Amino acid sequence: MRFWLRNEAMALEEMVRRLNAVSKHTDEIMHQDITPLCAADIQDQLKKRFAYLSGGRGQDGSPVITFPDYPAFSDVPDREFQNVMTYLTSIPSLQDAGVGFILVIDRRQDKWTSVKASVLRIAASFPANLQLVLVLRPTGFFQRTLSDLAFKFNRDDFKMKVPVIMLSSVPELHSYIDKSQLTEDLGGTLDYCHTRWLCHRTAIEGFALMVKQTAQMLQAFGTELAETELPNDVQSTSSVLCAHTEKKDKAKEDMRLALDKGQSILETIREPLAKSGEHSLNQDQLDNQSTVQRLLAQLQETEAAFDAFWAKHQQKLQQCLQLRHFEQDFREVKASLDALAQKIAAFTDVGNSLAHAEHLLKDLASFEEKSGAAVERARTLAGEGGRLIDSKHYAVDSIRPKCLELQHLCDQFAAEVGRRRGLLSKSLELHGLLEASLKWCDEGVYLLASQPVDKCQSQEGAEAALQEIEKFLETGAENKIQELDRIYQDYESILTADLMEHVQKVFQKQEGMEEMFHRRQASLKKLAAKQMRPVQPVAPRPEALSKSPCPSPGGRRASENTFEGGVLRRGPYRRAKSEMSESRQGRGSSTGDEEENLAVLRRHVMNELLDTERVYVEELLCVLEGYAAELDSPLMAHLVSPGLQTKKDVLFGNMEEIYHFHNRIFLRELENYIDCPELVGRCFLERMAEFQIYERYCQNKPRSESLWRQCSDCPFFQECQRKLDHKLSLDSYLLKPVQRITKYQLLLKEMLKYSKSCEGAEDLQEALGSILGILKAVNDSMHLIAVTGYDGNLSDLGKLLMQGSFSVWTDHKRGHAKVKDLARFKPMQRHLFLHEKAVLFCKKREENGEGYEKAPSYSYKQSLNMAAVGITENVKGDGRKFEIWYNAREEVYIVQAPTPEVKAAWVSEIRKVLTGQLQACREASQHRVLEQSQSLPLPAPPSSSPSKGSTSNIRKLEGRKTDPLSLEGRVSAAPTPRPPDEGRGWSKTSQPSEAPEDDGWSSAEELVNSSDAEEEGRVGPRKLAPGKYTVVLGEEKESPEALAVRSGDVVEVVQEGDEGLWYVRNLTSSKESWVPASSLSALLCTSSSAQCLSSSESSAGSALLSASSSCSESCGAPLSDLQG
Repeated sequence: MRFWLRNEAMALEEMVRRLNAVSKHTDEIMHQDITPLCAADIQDQLKKRFAYLSGGRGQDGSPVITFPDYPAFSDVPDREFQNVMTYLTSIPSLQDAGVGFILVIDRRQDKWTSVKASVLRIAASFPANLQLVLVLRPTGFFQRTLSDLAFKFNRDDFKMKVPVIMLSSVPELHSYIDKSQLTEDLGGTLDYCHTRWLCHRTAIEGFALMVKQTAQMLQAFGTELAETELPNDVQSTSSVLCAHTEKKDKAKEDMRLALDKGQSILETIREPLAKSGEHSLNQDQLDNQSTVQRLLAQLQETEAAFDAFWAKHQQKLQQCLQLRHFEQDFREVKASLDALAQKIAAFTDVGNSLAHAEHLLKDLASFEEKSGAAVERARTLAGEGGRLIDSKHYAVDSIRPKCLELQHLCDQFAAEVGRRRGLLSKSLELHGLLEASLKWCDEGVYLLASQPVDKCQSQEGAEAALQEIEKFLETGAENKIQELDRIYQDYESILTADLMEHVQKVFQKQEGMEEMFHRRQASLKKLAAKQMRPVQPVAPRPEALSKSPCPSPGGRRASENTFEGGVLRRGPYRRAKSEMSESRQGRGSSTGDEEENLAVLRRHVMNELLDTERVYVEELLCVLEGYAAELDSPLMAHLVSPGLQTKKDVLFGNMEEIYHFHNRIFLRELENYIDCPELVGRCFLERMAEFQIYERYCQNKPRSESLWRQCSDCPFFQECQRKLDHKLSLDSYLLKPVQRITKYQLLLKEMLKYSKSCEGAEDLQEALGSILGILKAVNDSMHLIAVTGYDGNLSDLGKLLMQGSFSVWTDHKRGHAKVKDLARFKPMQRHLFLHEKAVLFCKKREENGEGYEKAPSYSYKQSLNMAAVGITENVKGDGRKFEIWYNAREEVYIVQAPTPEVKAAWVSEIRKVLTGQLQACREASQHRVLEQSQSLPLPAPPSSSPSKGSTSNIRKLEGRKTDPLSLEGRVSAAPTPRPPDEGRGWSKTSQPSEAPEDDGWSSAEELVNSSDAEEEGRVGPRKLAPGKYTVVLGEEKESPEALAVRSGDVVEVVQEGDEGLWYVRNLTSSKESWVPASSLSALLCTSSSAQCLSSSESSAGSALLSASSSCSESCGAPLSDLQG
């Protein structure tokens, strides 16, 4: 760097020296150093032509200055005269001017007095040397005679340093100066045009000034370039280089224009020669030509000096830009290599199983392949640095250490990858030995368990079993661990505490299995050597089988429960279990042997659970890194279709959340149960809440499938699949979470089968139920999101409890007779969704599309508020039917389930909902009545009265809480008789007084369904209002807590309380009480004296206004509406 700066300073000094010389030579050429006067400055004075330099020369080469006949010569100011004389005498070369000037004064048309004055003025102010003064005196007789006499008598007045010769005629002049050196007005042949001469002089001097200014401008520009500080980044360096190049180009353009101007002036001077070959240039024209040529030479010298400097300056800037690019690439590459080094340093896991080690090796290979681009870029950059060094870059001291560092980082990374590969290869080798040993032990256990005891009682059977054992033990040389110390020594570099513990456990299991074989060998040898009579095998009695302490694990496994990565093959596994079962039936094996066999089976299930969990986590990571992350990569942006750019969340759903849960939490907790697989149910129960994330993933799956079908041909997916070396496309991996959540219940069932007598059996059973519940919730939610046409938020209806398809008949109180009859015989196919707060009736639509798009959609038809719903569990004539009725049987829906089991499940779930509502209503009512009794001056409702009847009534209700059918008249075992529809009046009840049937619910919408069409009919409700009413009612028995009224009684509705209760006073009997609004379900009538409630029966009788109604009256429903 210092060397370069020194070179650049030297280049600048050289350019400045050369340009200063150009300026100096230009001044010398133009005599600016002696007389700094230009034609442009005195152009107007020169145009007067009272004196001119024609270019003629005397015999000895003296320049001739002619003073033509100029009448106003005496009027020329001295300053102007002096300027013209000075300028004209500065034009000839110094050599010619040193000889002296010849002055030709033409005064032939003038007077003697003027001649005398002119000569004296010229002699007094001429600035240069004079050789000769020739005066053409006046031609008139008188003036000539006067001049002769005056010159003779006044000769002393004309004494000058040079002689003054008075000439009488032009021919006399020719004797002193040749005609070729005189202009035409003096009888000569010299071609002279004063205007042309003036233009040439002005152009030449302007060109000289341009040459000088160009040299000065380039000198300043070179200084500016040399003093420019080099930037530290690529962008600024590029900007400086571009700016300097633009200025250089402009300077070069100015020099080109100057050269063109000089050539143009030169051609103008030579123009007479071009017109006529016989023409020759006079001395002044030759001097002008020489001046222009010298100026052009100086301009070319200026350009050469600047070009030499610019070449070095440009080289410096280009090398600086190369250095900045190199430094920027170095920073990026070093950051990439540092990141790779951190990743490989964090790659410390050596695997805890054979499959895990294989996955780690694949991950390492994939990591090495992905990092290959960064390493290759680093090596390429180091090569570029070497080329810069070879090209004698000025920053060699900065480039060489960076190249060495890049080479060192690449070598270090390659060495670390090789070391990691060696460790993983050793881990793979060790886990292979351990897996082989475990497999050998398991096969040994199965061999021992499969040898029937009854056949071993004979000598031949014992010898055959002994040969089997000996043959099996011979295979141990290849499969079992021989020396534990040798294992520790050979695999010391990878033995972690956990892995060492695992090796010890495998070795202990191997020793235990060998000890079992030795004991069996000893027993069989005794049997083979002992001569005893044959034993007749006797089939065990059935009682012996029933007394077996542990259930048999020999049942056939479902086809979907086969192990995916287990060490046992399907055939021997089933055969072993079958033979074990037969052996236990034949000989009643000990509990210890059976427990050992079940423990082996549990371990196999646990291994499958862990192995498949690791594979699942790796596959999720592969999708997230190989597809999802690449969507955000700028390098892949050109492959992503426009419809996919902003829909990453749609395509992948919450897969990243699922991955983090399994990778960070669930897999690690599962590994804690590897030694006690029967307790793994606790792991599932502790994390059951987190499994809800699968519901969101499955709900998004239809949108993901749809987007995949639209964009599956996108080159982005094909490129990602190629990089990952996947045989299956992305959609197969997007299905993995759905497959995994269903796999858990199969593994839990299998584990539960072999753990029924273990400590964790209850946890396994609960975990299995919870997983099945999640699967059901996922399935239900998939149907729920397909509901269309519902005006509201489905989440406001509470949790979805059940969903399914049914045949539905309707039977409503109001509606057209034909429609009602039609509805009784033609069922509607409806899909029901049971929520905590409502039940939805939907129509299932046709299934279209493929995959998830083939899922049906559901058109919303109607909904029933669960606060006003009741059920009848059994419908006469069909065990699959039950009734859902609404508003005290205002609307009745007969529902037929596909099977009795489905019906039982729905009835049970609805009963739970109603029971929960009843309990909530009872607690709310008791709390409300207690508050009213403390704040209102009116008597308290009967539900909070301390009377005996009320207390016994509440106790009766609470005593029936355990019976799901006693839901305040909302659940019945058979259809309840409906009150007559003709007329209006107090509702009649068929239930006991403490649980009257709910008949007071109102609805703003009456729906009558016929087949697949629904007709809507609305009846405007009429509200109860305080006032007096006349009652006409049917006969009814009185209960202790009811307000008794008779036909014709006048009652006063005083005020409305909370939860739909009205305070009513019987004006006839002077009794008063709180009455539910459902009991005031008649239309208002007006009369001259009082309002009346029309009765459905005109006969006299009594009626009861009961404060103990269904829970619907106590739950804040719209109880003030009365149906017309």
